[in-house]
Amino acid sequence: MKLNPIVLGIFGICISTLNHAAALDQSGQTILPFLENGNYVEVNATAVDPDISGTIRNRPELVNDPNNLNSGNMGNSFHYYSAALKLQLTEKISFGLLYDQPFGADIRYPMQSNNTFSDNEYTQQGTSVNVDTESISMIFGLSPFTNFQLYGGAVYQSVKGDVALRGNSYSEAFNGYDAKFKQNHAVGWLAGLSYQIPGIALKAAVTYRSKIDHDMQVTETMFGEPLDVTTPSKTTITTPQSVNIDFQTGVYKDTLAYANLRWVNWKDFHIRPTQFGAVTEYLTDLISEGSYTGGFDLDSYQKDQWAATLGIGHQFTEKWSASTEVSWDSGTGNPASTLNPTKGSWGLGLGVQFNPAENYFIAGGIKYFWLGDVIAEDGTYYIPVAGIKPIAEQADFKDNSAIAYGLKIGYKF
Repeated sequence: MKLNPIVLGIFGICISTLNHAAALDQSGQTILPFLENGNYVEVNATAVDPDISGTIRNRPELVNDPNNLNSGNMGNSFHYYSAALKLQLTEKISFGLLYDQPFGADIRYPMQSNNTFSDNEYTQQGTSVNVDTESISMIFGLSPFTNFQLYGGAVYQSVKGDVALRGNSYSEAFNGYDAKFKQNHAVGWLAGLSYQIPGIALKAAVTYRSKIDHDMQVTETMFGEPLDVTTPSKTTITTPQSVNIDFQTGVYKDTLAYANLRWVNWKDFHIRPTQFGAVTEYLTDLISEGSYTGGFDLDSYQKDQWAATLGIGHQFTEKWSASTEVSWDSGTGNPASTLNPTKGSWGLGLGVQFNPAENYFIAGGIKYFWLGDVIAEDGTYYIPVAGIKPIAEQADFKDNSAIAYGLKIGYKF
């Protein structure tokens, strides 16, 4: 039985479509379809079902009902898609189009009697965050030497989202605040190098993706009324630069080992809409008695994300293959924002692939994530004001998890 790259392409079902990681990272921005031999097309669908809840610190300014310190499950189920087309134009030149939804969030705190992350008095709503992104990568590859390929191209990306802050967690200053980020389009780039030895199914690739700046129009309101405390201006949001390292090789008859390493520069990611920023600057001036006037972000991350995946795939028959993998994600710091109260994860994934014919397959996978424990803070934790840290700490999120399901169809032509 021969190692077949299409058959053993199953390993991508977990690392490319079941990636629920730190911060807003979603798809993992894989380059693997572009590394397939010959002409190739694939489509992917992923659904993620998180269970994320915490215990609120029992302080009177945070909790209306001290008998209920539960935040409720604030992780909404969500789904996303990706697709890829790779064409081998000549022996040395290849072309690819990759579509994915690289970053995203779907968070909604339920209504709770403690009123910490929900507003029972006025809006009858919970704090929520929704972020949607889409990217199309257009890639050209050149093979100047046998087994080596240089590739690069442009990335066209769109971002939109909305945020609603509700409850005691955000004090009277921001309970009722809404921000709607109008969809914005911008361009970045990617570049990489790959090396292959087809006879032993060896593939190795390093891919760099640039950061992309989005100058976004943001509508900010308080309880539906325009928030207008300073001159309106656009808000710049920068999706982060990243590096992916992919490796696979045959290790035994009909058996493939693979690995993926990923770094994402979340430490430089900040969201501070104009009016929100102006209010925070006033508040920090007030509470610090003039010693600090820099304000704070609506959302930000304190550390870069590091992630690693190790797995093995085996071809049992000409038509059936399977894979299993383990993954680790560092998260982006602890404490973390109440808008994303997790710190990385450990994951275990399983995948199965069926090849009705030699040139196409259908694959499915499932992955379970043990999400890291974290203290949730309100955004003021990291500002240089004495005594602010204990006040900013609001809840302890522990023993949380998520399950992801993926489906992939691939075809060689």
